[in-house]
Amino acid sequence: MIRSMTGFGDASAREGGVEYCVEVKSVNNKYFKTIMRLPEALQPLEPEFEIVLRRRLDRGTVTLNIAVSDTSERAAYQINGAALDHYVDQIKKTRAVQNADSRIELGPLLNLPGVLQPPGDEEGRLHQSRDALVPLIEQACDKLIEMRTREGADLERDLIEQHDVIAAYLERVAAHAPTVVREYENRLRSRIEALLADAEMTVEQSDLVREIAVYAEKTDIAEEITRLRGHLRQFSDRIRGNDGSPLGRTLEFLTQEMLREANTMASKSPSAEVSRLIVEIKGAIDRIKEQVLNVA
Repeated sequence: MIRSMTGFGDASAREGGVEYCVEVKSVNNKYFKTIMRLPEALQPLEPEFEIVLRRRLDRGTVTLNIAVSDTSERAAYQINGAALDHYVDQIKKTRAVQNADSRIELGPLLNLPGVLQPPGDEEGRLHQSRDALVPLIEQACDKLIEMRTREGADLERDLIEQHDVIAAYLERVAAHAPTVVREYENRLRSRIEALLADAEMTVEQSDLVREIAVYAEKTDIAEEITRLRGHLRQFSDRIRGNDGSPLGRTLEFLTQEMLREANTMASKSPSAEVSRLIVEIKGAIDRIKEQVLNVA
């Protein structure tokens, strides 16, 4: 079973008054790339989260979104009373306050540097977040892989269908290819006989055979047919016998080789019928080429 590179998974949990929400999504990419959107307090955990993602996923651009909402009393910032008192004392000593009957508003003073201090025990909170988030990332990856597998089944059906189309047209090419030389020989003999009839001349049979042999060598596509059959066989075996391991790059390589053989056949064969069949083959290969870009 092959897998798509496109998928989405999420998971959430609430522990000790803190709500954790995790989303993991992936799209096509030739390599593995991560994009992480984390709260500032969780930035130190980014390397650990990337290790989890790399262990679970193989290819694609993987985006990890994490949101944390702490509704417990531990989330409250602490007021630095000494700093606040110092600000108030300085304000009271200013000439503007001494000469005016004004009140000091404490609200704006809370925004001054050093008045509000972040909650303590940041290391403990970080450890708690790690313990809560890693299992959630694993759960989100499970859902993403499940979606990738479902989409992979659709991809597999389409790839096998296009493989069968190529194989059918290739057999028609193989059946028609031997007639190309015979048709050329008949045309060549007729043309020579028509040209020499009036001149009362003859042509040596060996010369005619040599000319036909050269033409046959130039237009022979038997080797390309054999190689394309081999690529198709490998392509089918890889898809049908896959155990879920990464397969995309292998299929991309086989697709490139199939297209190479089809192009060579098109350039060597002068037959209009063979050219028409190869156009159909190349169309199916192009469809495969687009689809394997999404195979993990």
